Amino acid sequence: MYKWINQLYGNPDLLRMGHCQNLVDLNLGMGWLYYGITRLIRPQKVVVIGSWRGFTPLVFGKALTDNAEDGVVHFIDPSLADDFWKDASKVSEYFKSYGTDNIRHYLMTTQEFVESAAYKSLENIGIVFIDGLHTKEQAEFDYEAFKDKLSGNGIIFFHDSIDIRENKKIYAPGKKYQKDVKLFIDVLKADNTLQVFDLPFANGLTLARRT
Repeated sequence: MYKWINQLYGNPDLLRMGHCQNLVDLNLGMGWLYYGITRLIRPQKVVVIGSWRGFTPLVFGKALTDNAEDGVVHFIDPSLADDFWKDASKVSEYFKSYGTDNIRHYLMTTQEFVESAAYKSLENIGIVFIDGLHTKEQAEFDYEAFKDKLSGNGIIFFHDSIDIRENKKIYAPGKKYQKDVKLFIDVLKADNTLQVFDLPFANGLTLARRT
């Protein structure tokens, strides 16, 4: 595993974006949670919405590979921050270079993806990781799109979920917005059919599941 992490961190972009990664001790940070839960519940399907350079789909993909049960990561990202995800052949080679050829990328927003045949065929999803546009409205849309497609022990992760702040100009000038996923998390915490748990590290991670 540490050999794989060392390869991963050969790309400094995979040390970014608030997952508490650390190169010095080859620490996946919150990635250990993504990896460990995937090994524990052994899902066949994981959905990841948004990723700067693929840290989360890569970690989930590695865990599914290690499970040796042909699990697949469905990764949704329209590449609005830059062009990194726009060339399908380069994206495929990128993931394969880390030994994770089980990641399927969809160059779409969630709004576009829910109209696709791929969405309609997805059922029994074990994990959904929501890390796209960090607004209350988008987090709610992502949640509503997948909550009824979860398996019985399915879990939804929300990244950047414990505070409210302005975005750090990941998108082009003039596209600033308030990151307020926390407002939707507060709504979920009022739902007594859910277990909702915050991890207050970096800008936060929240786990939600049906009781």
